[in-house]
Amino acid sequence: MEIKIVTSNNHKYDEIKRILEQFDIKSVWIKYNPMEIQSEYIHEVVIYKAIDALTMIQPPFLVEDSALFIHSLGGFPGPYSSYIYNKIGNKGILKLLENTVNREAEFLCVIACCIQKNIIKIFSGKVRGFISHSEKGEFGFGFDPIFIPEGYQKTLAEMPIEKKNEVSHRGKAVKKLIKYLVSMESFNKDSYTFIKE
Repeated sequence: MEIKIVTSNNHKYDEIKRILEQFDIKSVWIKYNPMEIQSEYIHEVVIYKAIDALTMIQPPFLVEDSALFIHSLGGFPGPYSSYIYNKIGNKGILKLLENTVNREAEFLCVIACCIQKNIIKIFSGKVRGFISHSEKGEFGFGFDPIFIPEGYQKTLAEMPIEKKNEVSHRGKAVKKLIKYLVSMESFNKDSYTFIKE
């Protein structure tokens, strides 16, 4: 089984690829940045990304989007996470929370997998946690240096990629996708065996 990973972000590709490899699913990086609409709903953003990618890329492929929701900021930056990161970065987020006691946050990842031209499946993963008081860690990317997953003392950026994939929002979403792909593969094999007999 082989699936295309459509993203312009090499960090995302590397993380997803490593999880897929554990289940003997091969991947190909398609370095393309699908059109991203402005919406309050990340699921909507991802579906439009998949529809745009369909005009350029043959299935099967996946597109992904992630968002950081900070409770004390009313869910900001949410679906606008990428834009806000590019504008103010981690230092800007820490500045906004400078005198804030409640630092609860959650990361959400949504994957749209286009199996065939008329079939798009959605998978999501969420991890709750807290915003740290300073940037920590040399691994990861984006908001990883300021996000501490619930039950841990380290930021995602302090975790090697294998550990991050175990606990992260993206890891959880990809594993749900894998479960679906494996069940499809088993179904196809069973169907072929049945027809053959």
